[in-house]
Amino acid sequence: MSLDDLNAEMEESYAEIGDELAVALDRETRNELALLETALEPEETDELVRRAVHMLFQTTVDSGKLDFQLRSGYDVTYDEYLSGMTFDEMTGADQYPSMDDERRYQF
Repeated sequence: MSLDDLNAEMEESYAEIGDELAVALDRETRNELALLETALEPEETDELVRRAVHMLFQTTVDSGKLDFQLRSGYDVTYDEYLSGMTFDEMTGADQYPSMDDERRYQF
C-alpha cells in the first residue's frame, strides 16, 4: 500500500463517519462517561467523547504507535501523510535509477 492508498481510505472513512456517530456503550464505559460528565460538567456529553478521541489520537501519535501502524499497513509515517510526500520523494532519492551491482564498476 502507499500514501495514495492511505489518502483514499481516509477520504472514504471520513465520508462514512459523517457528522454524527451512534456508539453502543458497555456498562464500564457508560459508568466512566457518567462520572466524567458529573465531574467535568461539559455542555453536552458529546464534548467528552470528542475530547476522548483527541486524547487517544495525541497519545497514539506521541507514543509512535500511529507511525508503526501506518508503516506496517501503508509504508508511510504520519509526517509523510501530513506533507503528502514520502521521505524518498522529499529527499529526491526516488529520482535516481537503481544501481546495478553487476555492472557498477565496469567502464
